[in-house]
Amino acid sequence: MIRASLPHPMPLWCGILAAVFAWTAEPSAVRADSDAEEAGRKIATESRQRQKGFGNFTANLTMVLRTKRGQESRRQVRLKTIEVEGDGDRTIFVFDRPRDVRGTGFLVHAHKDGPDEQWLYLPALKRVKRISSSKQSGSFMGSEFSYEDMGAVEVEKFRHRFLRDEACGDLRCSVLERIPLSKDSGYSRQLVWLDKKELRSIKIQYFDRRGAHLKTMAVEDYEKYLDRFWRGGKITMNNHLTGKSTVLHWSDYEFGTDLDLGDFTRTALKRVR
Repeated sequence: MIRASLPHPMPLWCGILAAVFAWTAEPSAVRADSDAEEAGRKIATESRQRQKGFGNFTANLTMVLRTKRGQESRRQVRLKTIEVEGDGDRTIFVFDRPRDVRGTGFLVHAHKDGPDEQWLYLPALKRVKRISSSKQSGSFMGSEFSYEDMGAVEVEKFRHRFLRDEACGDLRCSVLERIPLSKDSGYSRQLVWLDKKELRSIKIQYFDRRGAHLKTMAVEDYEKYLDRFWRGGKITMNNHLTGKSTVLHWSDYEFGTDLDLGDFTRTALKRVR
């Protein structure tokens, strides 16, 4: 905060008035901020709760990488996810195409508290590489998504604040600010638009550590599965600094498969095909 210097000492009565107004206004401001944080956390918690209870699922996705000039490259990926009671989800991504990434596997053990554990299997080297928490802000397989973006978003990892309600397309959305608690996060803050009826993520703006608007993610083509769980069919991440973008097209969701926790270990990661 910049303070302008005064040419003359402030009269005593001005100082007293300032102190009185500060004393009367500050508790109100604190209450307002506390109320906004409580409201934000409540909305975020309810949104996360509505995503729970699916057990496990598999899906396919096509990852489309676009350069600033519009040149495209595509990758075909299989995904498996399982819930863990009292903790974050576990997920495996398996790359099938193109040939230069075939057999590459990525394993995430998301956690409610503390950093996610992540490993990358590189078939050419036949070894599993751990992605340290300090490196999770890096690009995921050359895309505009970071490794940090690929884990489950747990409420406990952020400080939340409700900002406002506003229109977002044909919907009405609540806008929340969430600030990562991890010092290793690549983001200083994120703005999240959740539709008020279903509490689905419609848009997220990501700000880098210097506060610049780095990326925007938009989720479209939602479908409801098992008459309860909403899943987006298209997720687009635009990088405003590079002009690049990545689009994820999701398909073939299947819930209640025969997956178990043994399918989500580092040993299992070495066997992905």
